[in-house]
Amino acid sequence: MRLSSMADYAVVIMAAASRHCGCAIRESGELGLRVRLSAGQLAEETGLPAPTVQKLVSRLVAAGLLHSTRGMGGGIRLARPAAAITLADIVEAVEGPIAMTACLEEGRHECTLEEACSVRGHWPIVNEVLRDALAGVPLTRLAEAGQ
Repeated sequence: MRLSSMADYAVVIMAAASRHCGCAIRESGELGLRVRLSAGQLAEETGLPAPTVQKLVSRLVAAGLLHSTRGMGGGIRLARPAAAITLADIVEAVEGPIAMTACLEEGRHECTLEEACSVRGHWPIVNEVLRDALAGVPLTRLAEAGQ
């Protein structure tokens, strides 16, 4: 199993955003930030093409992982603390639900063995274990330099 390059790039972008945002919880309970980044700054820091960063930022915003504000003083920031964002969250934002096989997806009938498959009932267990493993890796760990 291998992550797509887009999922990999999303992890790189989120790790960079995490290192720069300096997220903190204000007394009001609102997420406060010391630094906001632009997609251009993320592209420059990560070495990813700007259009790719913009596309992924849009997906990450739609998934509720990043927050984007337009205009003067705007920019991109984490939508919640880095410790509350996991590798599973990031992968699912780009790839959709984590699943080892397509046979469990509603409406997909690509497998010729679907009718007589003796292991199909076990794939949900495998998918759950894989998702739990990815959910056990917080963004704070991914953002650590030199690891």
